[in-house]
Amino acid sequence: MATTSSMFMYSLTIQPPTAITQAILGQFAGTKEQQIVTASGSRLTIHRPDPTQGKISTILSQDVFGIIRTLAAFRLAGSSKDFIIIGSDSGRITIVEYVPSQNRFNRLHLETFGKSGIRRVIPGQYLAVDPKGRACLIASVEKNKLVYVLNRNAQAELTISSPLEAHKPQTLVFALVGLDVGYENPVFAVLEVDYTECDQDPTGEAYEELEKSLVYYELDLGLNHVVRKWSDPVDRTATMLLQVPGGADGPSGVLVCGLDNITYRHSNQDAFRVAIPRRRGATENPERKRYIVAGLMHKIREAFFFLLQSEDGDLFKVTLDMVEDESGQPTGEVKKLKIKYFDTVPVASSLCILKSGFLFVASETGNHVFYQFEKLGDDDNEPEFDSDSFPSDPTESYVPVYFHPRGAENLNLVESIDSMNPQLDCKVANLTGEDAPQIYSVCGSGARSTFRTLKHGLEVNDIVDSELPSIPSAVWTTKISREDQYDAYIVLSFSDGTLVLSIGETVEEVTDTGFLSSAATLAVQQLGEDALIQVHPKGIRHIRADRRVNEWPAPTHRSIVAATTNERQVAVALSSGEIVYFEMDTDGSLAEYDEKREMSGTVTCLSLGEVPEGRTRSQFLAVGCDDSTVRILSLDPDSTLENKSVQALTSAPSALAIMAMADSTSGGSTLYLHIGLYSGVYLRTVLDEVTGELSDTRTRFLGPKPAKLFRVSVKGQTAVLALSSRPWLGYSDPQTKGFMLTPLDYVGLEWGSNFSSEQCVEGMVGIQGKNLRIFSIEKLGNNLLQQSIPLTYTPRKFVRHPEQPLFYTIESDNNTLSPAMRERLLQDTLVVNGDGVTLPPEEFGYPRAPGHWASCIHVIDPVTAKAALEQIDFTENEAAVSIATVAFSSQDDETFLVVGTGKDMVVSPRSFSAGYIYVYRFLDDGKELEFIHKTKVEQPPLALLGFQGRLLAGIGADLRIYDLGLKQLLRKCQAKVVPNLIVGLQTQGSRIIVSDVQESVVYVVYKFQENRLIHFVDDVIARWTTCTAMVDYETTAGGDKFGNLWLLRCPQKASEEADEDGSGAHLIHERQYLQGAPNRLTLMTHFFPQDIPTSIQKTQLVAGGKDILVWTGLQGTLGILIPFVSREDVDFFQTLEQHLRTEDAPLAGRDHLIYRSYYVPVKGVIDGDLCERYPMLPNDKKAMIAGELDRSVREIERKISDMRTR
Repeated sequence: MATTSSMFMYSLTIQPPTAITQAILGQFAGTKEQQIVTASGSRLTIHRPDPTQGKISTILSQDVFGIIRTLAAFRLAGSSKDFIIIGSDSGRITIVEYVPSQNRFNRLHLETFGKSGIRRVIPGQYLAVDPKGRACLIASVEKNKLVYVLNRNAQAELTISSPLEAHKPQTLVFALVGLDVGYENPVFAVLEVDYTECDQDPTGEAYEELEKSLVYYELDLGLNHVVRKWSDPVDRTATMLLQVPGGADGPSGVLVCGLDNITYRHSNQDAFRVAIPRRRGATENPERKRYIVAGLMHKIREAFFFLLQSEDGDLFKVTLDMVEDESGQPTGEVKKLKIKYFDTVPVASSLCILKSGFLFVASETGNHVFYQFEKLGDDDNEPEFDSDSFPSDPTESYVPVYFHPRGAENLNLVESIDSMNPQLDCKVANLTGEDAPQIYSVCGSGARSTFRTLKHGLEVNDIVDSELPSIPSAVWTTKISREDQYDAYIVLSFSDGTLVLSIGETVEEVTDTGFLSSAATLAVQQLGEDALIQVHPKGIRHIRADRRVNEWPAPTHRSIVAATTNERQVAVALSSGEIVYFEMDTDGSLAEYDEKREMSGTVTCLSLGEVPEGRTRSQFLAVGCDDSTVRILSLDPDSTLENKSVQALTSAPSALAIMAMADSTSGGSTLYLHIGLYSGVYLRTVLDEVTGELSDTRTRFLGPKPAKLFRVSVKGQTAVLALSSRPWLGYSDPQTKGFMLTPLDYVGLEWGSNFSSEQCVEGMVGIQGKNLRIFSIEKLGNNLLQQSIPLTYTPRKFVRHPEQPLFYTIESDNNTLSPAMRERLLQDTLVVNGDGVTLPPEEFGYPRAPGHWASCIHVIDPVTAKAALEQIDFTENEAAVSIATVAFSSQDDETFLVVGTGKDMVVSPRSFSAGYIYVYRFLDDGKELEFIHKTKVEQPPLALLGFQGRLLAGIGADLRIYDLGLKQLLRKCQAKVVPNLIVGLQTQGSRIIVSDVQESVVYVVYKFQENRLIHFVDDVIARWTTCTAMVDYETTAGGDKFGNLWLLRCPQKASEEADEDGSGAHLIHERQYLQGAPNRLTLMTHFFPQDIPTSIQKTQLVAGGKDILVWTGLQGTLGILIPFVSREDVDFFQTLEQHLRTEDAPLAGRDHLIYRSYYVPVKGVIDGDLCERYPMLPNDKKAMIAGELDRSVREIERKISDMRTR
């Protein structure tokens, strides 16, 4: 299989995975402030919680190009900074520090101990650190454990020892934690099972009698080796260990969490055991036992407590009581273990308590949440259960204990952090008629699931929206003197006059400012120390601080058509094409330069840059003319108004702005000329600060209206506000420093300006029609906006209405009571008071019951109502599995909604009692559904599709065509085309692409005259298909359960033969090949993006852009595959990728090429996420790679940024 391809794609991540597998807490910046480090797939992210505002912001996110399996924070004794240990799939242990000054992760150590990949006997799955930071233990699922001693050398640098082995063959590890033993030899506690006897006993008796042990491994620092110190059997269901404080803080030891019990264990103490309280309620099963799925220990002053979470999301507070001596002081001996209900939060993969009194919950599914502690649950009247009531022997019986769940009392929700995990389906469509399409997606699970609308844009915070007497043409804000911190006036220009508003507690009109109110205004500027300038068509008005007014009149028969100003210079263009230039004198008056400069055409726009720090003037004046050129004129006293350079444009310029902005290429700031054209195109070019040459032009289409540009300040940096049919903001990305141009989620504006007042320090003011709007931008990090509509159960699939902006979702939850069953239990006469309370399911989940399904259909309107319009529940333990809209030609092409369901389904091993296909008619433009009939089929139909005016259904391994009858669907045609189970269908013409659950895809042709379905080409590799899309008539893109993306193409000859007229006999009688179809698909591209693709489609994401593939991943990933057009680009990016693999090796030590070829060698795909690391490299490495590629650094950065925007 050749790894080169005739087809090349560029893979980019638009949104990294949002599922957090682990979160750790520590002082990673070396300051008192705590940060949270999270792992999501292959991404390591550091977050800064802000206790004052109760918000969490991302500081840095980096792709390590390897699967992060476990994280741990540790700190060497006596230091104030935490380091991060990463256990990944690289077969190496990685120690990383966060460097706040450069905002990057720095790798300190990389020690190889085994093969790469996730393997049973290679350490990396479990990681534990001694609480005093002296050693860490990294273990595999089976057999191998390695201890590394951590220390510091004479230069106070972190050192790591050679590994010490603690291997034990035929042993499975379930959990692992570092014991708190003060400064004695470090001890690690492990939950282990030795399966030697089970392996050799064919009767299975040994398996029944198998014991799980709690084992202590001690690292002897003197002898430098590891010994197995103590072992004792524990409850067989134990799955989790938590460290109990030791030394001076507590008794040491561990909490062992198992099914329905929590036990305190230590080598020199008695065992204490409590049961996990169960929920009480009419709909709850009193026999159901819970596991603990997450937990943490937190120390406070003289005490400590545990918060443990059950699989329902209930948090329990666990404390230990100590035996006291005669003087009432606690000794190191434990008296009892106590547990009580605390609150209910979403089920977490990790919990973190911050010292500032917050709880961060990294949710298993749905949004992550950030809570503030109101109290610690000490003084409430929740019943408390202690270990005196329960036997310490796990085999003895006991009376279970119960509690009533209630609303949160101890925790207060502060912030919800968007997360689209798990993301189950997605569609790209433009329903709002905007320039660019929106992404619609269903994600989440249970009652916390949502329907989300994603838009590319920045969130805008609207502050003021007030109507004006007539329509203004422009707006400015200005200070009165240079020292002012805030703006004093808002100046509005109308077609026949000017209005001045003063900014204070309120905004009101003022008339004694010295501004000319009878003419329109072209520019307003605060000049020098304390003067103001107003440029109007008939002249320039210079207003001094003592209200003296100097007027420079425009020459007779000529008027001013364009103007630009800064705090020391003014330039105006006259209607005759002449440019008049003024500079401020030492006495504060404006001095006109002797000569006027005549331009070849009419001047449309001008721009002066700001005066650089420490200079007296801006060096350049940019002039745009209607002959589609921009000229740079020098303002140097020796060569005033002389031509420096010229740039030809595709249309006349409508706006210019010279400004200095942060630059990723040079690392400092660079002078840019921003150009807006009448055609709606925006250009950004580098203006050389010495020669005035223009270079490195980047273009972007903003919209059909002429582009206008304004200098604004956002989050402490200079940015450009670009207005066309919608507003855009050009700014430097806070992390990469690369230039970003992002639309604002806001109304279209005609004019804009910066705005600063006490209430809103960094804002903008704009005009929309007759309205004056003041707004600000709070976050620059996230440029994908999300809107959520809550759903009832876990969404499975959804379809769009063919004409209306409506969607139809199918949702189903397994092991969940249906609404009818819940009602019946609540109506029961035996329900005691207090048990009949129904709790909001989005917080507490639905009542569980094995074998039950709850399922429904929703009609969703994401555009106007932004809500679910109708819900249809399924009864009789049916659950929806597939959905499609089908236009039946027998019904005059009327479109119907078709839903497939399964009855009494068991997921594994797969079983069911029947399948059904429901047909619904659309009423009221699709807002309501009317049930027509249902048809019973042998198996749940996992795939449905409209095909040539009929319904195509995949039922088990059979492909069927149905037509609509009066009482039920009528079967017209059937064929067995796949070996196992049809899970997906796509079609073009008479060709059908059928996905099998584990045997990739099969191409089938439908011969209408003979009414036959014939398969003619299949695949060589068994792919566990999850989603497919037809890229063209021959090619299919798809994803599989192992996290691969691939493109397959049908051989040209086989494709032509299949479409030949006639009966298709030649296809049927063609010789089969290895029990399959006569032909095989060829693999075009293959890539491992490290998330399970759940949907893929061909679409455009930018206005006027080219077709790309958009795919979504289960963990919330959004990615795109962009096809390359020229071979030259492919060679360039392939070489760049090779250089980056060596110069910027992945952080966790995984080989990038092997990582992207996890299951199949990567083929025909360039990793854009790796290429986008180039701007973040040190300057010397950038220059070295650029030299090898024979390009300039700017050129390479431009090519990388162009790939993202086209």
